[in-house]
Amino acid sequence: MNYKSRRWLQKREEILRRDGYQCQESRRYGKHVQATTVHHIFPASDWPEYQWEDWNLISLSSAQHDRMHDRNTRALTAVGMALLRRTARRNGISV
Repeated sequence: MNYKSRRWLQKREEILRRDGYQCQESRRYGKHVQATTVHHIFPASDWPEYQWEDWNLISLSSAQHDRMHDRNTRALTAVGMALLRRTARRNGISV
């Protein structure tokens, strides 16, 4: 995934706009925090077929994005896996 490509930068802006530039994970808990990152719920490296799907992209604050990934291994954390499972259920995907 090329995060500097024109296609990604346009998609990122589209998702941030869709989500009102608000962190969607913080919003679940009634908090209003500015989103700075667009997160692939199903990581693009593992599920490239979903990398451009709007339902697989979510606006997050930097802090919430850090909660989704182990920064050393790049693996999803328990929080990231819970989001992945919720999204999979909503979209009829078995994981």
